[in-house]
Amino acid sequence: MLLKLLSLFILVPLVELALLLYLADASSWQFTLLLVIATGVIGTLLAREQGWRTWTRIRDELAAGRMPADSLLDGVLIFIAGALLLTPGVLTDLLGISLLVPWCRDYYRRRLVAWFKSRFTIQSPGFGSWPPPQGRSEVVDSYVIDPPAEAEEKK
Repeated sequence: MLLKLLSLFILVPLVELALLLYLADASSWQFTLLLVIATGVIGTLLAREQGWRTWTRIRDELAAGRMPADSLLDGVLIFIAGALLLTPGVLTDLLGISLLVPWCRDYYRRRLVAWFKSRFTIQSPGFGSWPPPQGRSEVVDSYVIDPPAEAEEKK
């Protein structure tokens, strides 16, 4: 895992730098700089607007008594999109913008949920089921005994 992260933090900036240098060579350094700044500003504005929209959707779903699972995952993806758009580069900007497009974000969300389901298992504790699961004991009723009068007098 550490090797994957290390290679990610080394390879992505190198590829981004190579793409920016190629783009500057193919057009001009002014165009490349303008492109990086424009995608950062436009992406930040889009992420902010979609973040507010998602926040209100989360609030509405909570007020209705529903768990906002899809909306929460959308919020995380929009946050990641904003972070990607603030980093200079062509690939990160393309990925960030694709995370801001709703139908692309739906695709990413479905893939992410499928990945989570393949990696994790959800088990319920079995409350309310009878007989109790193997290895678990029954609940025994008990009562509290008042302390002796001597203990109360010492207080």
